[in-house]
Amino acid sequence: MRNFNLTPDLTPLYRSAIGFDRLAQLAEHAAANNANSGYPPYNIELLGENRYRITMAVAGFAMSELDIMSEGEKLLVKGNKATKTDDRKYLHQGIAERGFERTFQLADYVRVVGAELEHGLLNIDLVREIPEAMKPRKIDIVSTNTLG
Repeated sequence: MRNFNLTPDLTPLYRSAIGFDRLAQLAEHAAANNANSGYPPYNIELLGENRYRITMAVAGFAMSELDIMSEGEKLLVKGNKATKTDDRKYLHQGIAERGFERTFQLADYVRVVGAELEHGLLNIDLVREIPEAMKPRKIDIVSTNTLG
């Protein structure tokens, strides 16, 4: 059986594009990061032109067992489930009671503005705040014609 490499070769991008190395690194990271995709399930929602929400299903986690860290362009969400010492004997245990760590890569100027835990769902609200200097602006055209 042959193993196929599904990781894209971005060498041509590095040869012909200048300043896109961060984008290429993001693509390589996303292709290689398959372990980050299963638990807990989550949604990423577009709420408005520059507003987003990440909703994670964290049923069974208390607020004290969840941590959210935003550093640079990375958002890290951790769930640290306390170890139980009860003597329960499960016939079937389908409810995951394990910790998790999920990392999201944020685009430039995207920041976390709030988080709430409700009905087993962790909602993380984000907003993209583009600096004034980066926003499109109209340039006035003046005439240099001095003939009267």
